[in-house]
Amino acid sequence: MNISLRAGEKIYINGAVLRVDRKVSISLLNDAHFLLEAHVLQAADATTPMRQLYFLLQLMLMEPGGALEAKRLFEVFHSQMSLVLDTTILGDGLAEVGDLVKDLRYFEALKVIRALYPLEAQLQATPAPTKAA
Repeated sequence: MNISLRAGEKIYINGAVLRVDRKVSISLLNDAHFLLEAHVLQAADATTPMRQLYFLLQLMLMEPGGALEAKRLFEVFHSQMSLVLDTTILGDGLAEVGDLVKDLRYFEALKVIRALYPLEAQLQATPAPTKAA
């Protein structure tokens, strides 16, 4: 996998934080868990269920010492979300995320979650149907 970074940009690789001082391209020659600085979600921005799921997965990448606890929380939260969203397009996306995480393909799982943000926003904007009296 080839990654291009701008001067001053950070990348998180297997828990290590690297900052480059000039434009650089990095080739990862083996399996590594990484996260680009542009994809880091701050805790204060984890304001929706999808973003909270993303944040937990992100913790698994950035904090290897706490990865087991973050993974446990991720699995609980993911399964609860899957039960609630089972019949929606989001449910299909959550199933894919679960499969990717099981295969340790965290970066790809984060990418799928980010792609679900607009669908989640649409769902949240749609008023719930009211029951007829």
